[in-house]
Amino acid sequence: MPDGAGADDDGYVPSERRLERERRTRARARRATAVAALSTLVTAVVLYLVVVSAPGWPRTKETFFSAAYARETLPKVFEGLWLNLRLLLVCGAAVLVLGMLIAIARTLRGPVFFPLRVLAAAYTDFFRGLPLIINLMIVVLGVPALRLQGVTVDPVLLGGTALTLTYSAYVAEVFRAGIESVHPSQRAAARSLGLTNRQALRYVVLPQAVRRQVPPLLNDLVSLQKDTGLVSIGGAVDAVRAADIIVGRSLNYTPYIVAGLVFVALTIPMTRFTDWVTARMDRRRAQGGAL
Repeated sequence: MPDGAGADDDGYVPSERRLERERRTRARARRATAVAALSTLVTAVVLYLVVVSAPGWPRTKETFFSAAYARETLPKVFEGLWLNLRLLLVCGAAVLVLGMLIAIARTLRGPVFFPLRVLAAAYTDFFRGLPLIINLMIVVLGVPALRLQGVTVDPVLLGGTALTLTYSAYVAEVFRAGIESVHPSQRAAARSLGLTNRQALRYVVLPQAVRRQVPPLLNDLVSLQKDTGLVSIGGAVDAVRAADIIVGRSLNYTPYIVAGLVFVALTIPMTRFTDWVTARMDRRRAQGGAL
């Protein structure tokens, strides 16, 4: 086996032309990285100078970017954020389960299931068309006004219910699109192997449908994470409400900026993960691999 420089384990020695091409490729990549870094730095400096030299910047800085109010707000926002995270986990699980059941109801075959299909379609049409803020006001503010015995008036529970009702309608359509994207031959093949309709749906159709719809499901989860802050309209002390209390006392709007940045910091990793999953699935699809 040759011991020459650049030799692979199988004895292959790259040609000088290939080595030169690889060197040029690396050099171009280094130049592109340097140009991108320099361009980014110049852009950041220009933006900074434009912002700080704009009329009214001192007043804007004091009103929206006060370091003192930011230090006061951050612990309270983090304390309220725990409520948002719990809502995200509980409502996210409930949305997935309810959305899947509605999607299955909409795809059931046979005339006997026609009323169920109509009810499922009416549910998705209604809650997808109803603005979330109105749904929250009706449930969080309207339900306690009924004074029904045994019905909770906890704004957290009522807000979570409203979020689940709205987002399950969106998720149901995502699941339904995934179910209908599975070719009928898959179900027919499962039936030919002796599986019942229920078994074919459970073991053949749903696994493929869910895998194909992972990116849009993650997008809905990102949206749900942000909208958990809307439960504050009922008085629940989450991250948004904690910031609102300080704003109401100080008339300084830095707490809103702090709360917004905290939500952005949570959302960005989830968004990048969604992009990664989408790109990975696109690559596997382009290569003809299993989804």
